Amino acid sequence: MTINEIQDLIKFIAKAGVTEVEIEKQDFKITIKSPLPKRKGEAAQAEALMQVPLSMAPVMQAPQPAAVAAVAEQSAEEKQLENYITVKSPMIGTFYRRSAPDKDAFVEVGQSVKVGDVLCVIEAMKLFNEIESEMTGKIVKILVDDNSPVEYDQPLFLVDPA
Repeated sequence: MTINEIQDLIKFIAKAGVTEVEIEKQDFKITIKSPLPKRKGEAAQAEALMQVPLSMAPVMQAPQPAAVAAVAEQSAEEKQLENYITVKSPMIGTFYRRSAPDKDAFVEVGQSVKVGDVLCVIEAMKLFNEIESEMTGKIVKILVDDNSPVEYDQPLFLVDPA
């Protein structure tokens, strides 16, 4: 199998919602594992809402003011997030915030970065690839835990370009 075929297989598995696949051929064996979906509770809640009988629908109450305020707060947060630039993973691999376990992290939340600064390292097939900043700004949020697998195009950092 080529790298592209493996990447396509991983994307297909992620879309299918499968958590583990093992393929074994004559000259190689590959096992792909992914964590359980993070929003499982939300999916179950949405599914439960869809199963409400129509006879019970008129009995449902209007949204509570607290719920309306939470939605308004969420939309304000989304508008703020729109101002940030998302740094995404250019490859599949393992995300590392430091060059070695005993070294300091490349960047921290609140730290200013400029073009060319190393943000993290992604290990892919025993090669360590430095991911550099393509903009000047301030790190607002680190979206991935250290030493965790990342997918192609997965958001890694939020950067405030202001």
